[in-house]
Amino acid sequence: MAHIEYKPVTAVWEVTMGCNMRCGHCGSSCAGALPGELSTDEALDLCDQIAELGLRWITLSGGEPLTRKDTPKLVKRLSRNGVKVNIITNGWLLDEEMAKKLKKSGISTVAISIDGTPKIHDSVRKEGAFEHARNAFFAMTELGIETGAVTTITKKNIDILSDLKEELISMGVKTWQVQLGLPMGNLKENHDWVLDPEQVNDVIDFCYNTAKEGRIRIYPADCIGYYSKKDLETRRISFGFDRHSLWDGCNAGVRGFGILHNGDILGCTSIRSKEFIEGNIRKRKLREIWEDENAFLWRRQMTKEKLSGSCKTCVYGSKCLGGCPNTRLTMKGSIYEENEYCAYNLSLKKKETKYSKCDNAAALRRLADSLIQQGDYQEASFALKRTKELDPDNVDVYSAIGYSEFMCGNYESCLEANNKALEMDGSNTYAMGGQALALFRLGQKDEGIRIMRKAVEMTGGRDMNLIQDLRYMTDGKM
Repeated sequence: MAHIEYKPVTAVWEVTMGCNMRCGHCGSSCAGALPGELSTDEALDLCDQIAELGLRWITLSGGEPLTRKDTPKLVKRLSRNGVKVNIITNGWLLDEEMAKKLKKSGISTVAISIDGTPKIHDSVRKEGAFEHARNAFFAMTELGIETGAVTTITKKNIDILSDLKEELISMGVKTWQVQLGLPMGNLKENHDWVLDPEQVNDVIDFCYNTAKEGRIRIYPADCIGYYSKKDLETRRISFGFDRHSLWDGCNAGVRGFGILHNGDILGCTSIRSKEFIEGNIRKRKLREIWEDENAFLWRRQMTKEKLSGSCKTCVYGSKCLGGCPNTRLTMKGSIYEENEYCAYNLSLKKKETKYSKCDNAAALRRLADSLIQQGDYQEASFALKRTKELDPDNVDVYSAIGYSEFMCGNYESCLEANNKALEMDGSNTYAMGGQALALFRLGQKDEGIRIMRKAVEMTGGRDMNLIQDLRYMTDGKM
């Protein structure tokens, strides 16, 4: 049965792997065009299929997409079919003549890669690259084409982001996307350029301060975040109060997909190993690939429980699903690994370390109660786990752990804690209720309802919280 609930709205299409630069951080190690590149006729047919599938916008990338001579034709076909087209280019070939071609073709936006001030940008790409990019911005502005800058952040440029910001503003750039350089392609060979996990906070601080200035609109890419206060505020300012303000999981195979130069379809162009390729448009229609019930399973069937480390127990785990899967893949070797570049994860580890050094069980318990009242269940769980180590025979601590873990969505941990509390005190109806809810959430609904009814009976029907929980579990049928 087709996954009709998955409606694609966007895609990234690497129209060619050919490129006129050899950038030190290129994730695809682009050089010359590779064999098997779609012909013009095949690419135009794909444009029609993209429109028929209902995409709202698409990004044409590469390689360098403007090295492909028919790129303006693809832009025209897509835009005439109602699909908004964005191009990411290094700007080298984007002179006044090409700018006019793109405008006539119906281009929506043009993003130009800028990776530093002139000296640094040219050292990463090639001599003269910055000046070509500057001229490209001016050519776009002159024609009224919406433009933006894209910067890949590495140790080569993290210390000059403020200087780069001033350069972009002086060129009239209005929007700026920043992304982390991940160790793939050429950057895998230049691993000393890759940021350390802790440096993601420096990136977020910069984005936050830039967003508050309001002189240029900055957009942190999906590999940056998640859920730190400054990250959330940056996204609120940049994206507004819509769904984009909060990271709600990777788009791959759910709201978007990637297309390689040869027509291979995958969830994301950055996750391109053979096991992630879902089909090829030379063999199957795009819609058939998208609606295949066995396609994109790595993303469509991703759950918090499949993750590891802190991501597996994070309060945001079910929503976030570990953040950018390519970050986890390139940094840790698997899409199921913990995301060490998550700002929220970094902050939690600091808090966990802090609580592990505290030796006052009573103070920790009071703090945990306060955190629970504030709704900060994740931090409360750290305080309670340390309290348990210091006071292992306190049944109330296990009950509190059960509650905090339940609110974090960690139902197995919740069940384990409540089971322990009931071993110590079989008449503890609070722990019994927690046990029942955990079992219910873990799929053992009948057993959960049975235990909850028992807990209600043991209180003589006087505990309204247990009664409300039972009504929830039985859809109001007591």
